Amino acid sequence: MASPLWTLVTTVRPDGDRVVVEVSGELDLDAGGRLRSVLGEALSRSVRGIDLDLEGVSFCDCSALNILLHLRQRALEESKTVAVHATSAVVDRLLALTGTHALFGRPDPDDPEGEAAEPEHAHDAAPLPVASEGAHHDLRIEVAQLRRAMRTRPTIDLARGILMASFSLSSDEAWTVLVTASQNTNTKLHSLAGDLVTAVKGDALSDELQGHLSAAVARISAAAPEY
Repeated sequence: MASPLWTLVTTVRPDGDRVVVEVSGELDLDAGGRLRSVLGEALSRSVRGIDLDLEGVSFCDCSALNILLHLRQRALEESKTVAVHATSAVVDRLLALTGTHALFGRPDPDDPEGEAAEPEHAHDAAPLPVASEGAHHDLRIEVAQLRRAMRTRPTIDLARGILMASFSLSSDEAWTVLVTASQNTNTKLHSLAGDLVTAVKGDALSDELQGHLSAAVARISAAAPEY
């Protein structure tokens, strides 16, 4: 039976110059769109940032952590912070395995520079249940994939920007072109993006890759509404 759409529950409330977001339920790929929207809106409403209570989260994978990392980056660009005040065992395990606990520490109100304090439950959480070897293996794969994505994202974003500037595409359209060409050429997305960036510097793209990119752009252009 498919999981119901309401497995993710959020509560948002202002708290002085910050906004508190309580999240409970399952943080997975299916819930990612709603989670990103709720957190993004909360950050926009805040003056100094948002505080997260994740104690009610029963499942959390790397797709949710990726959203939190991007949210933190956006907050830093706006001179704000994202702090995790409480975590469940599953969230605590993921933050520990990825070494990201310290990135979401609470700002110290007595520190004018805003140095972060350790998140609640970061070190004194109850002992975690023993997971199966298969579960540990799957989580290690997810962590490796997330770390690789963090390393390759700048190249992918640059390639997307090149397509946007070259063909007057939106960010989403450029992403679709990259993904489509990657799938049709059986090339990893970050490798394809690297080839495109290199081509701008003078090295020509292969005829096959150039053809698939052109075809993907043409399909996007043909589907665009006319005004």
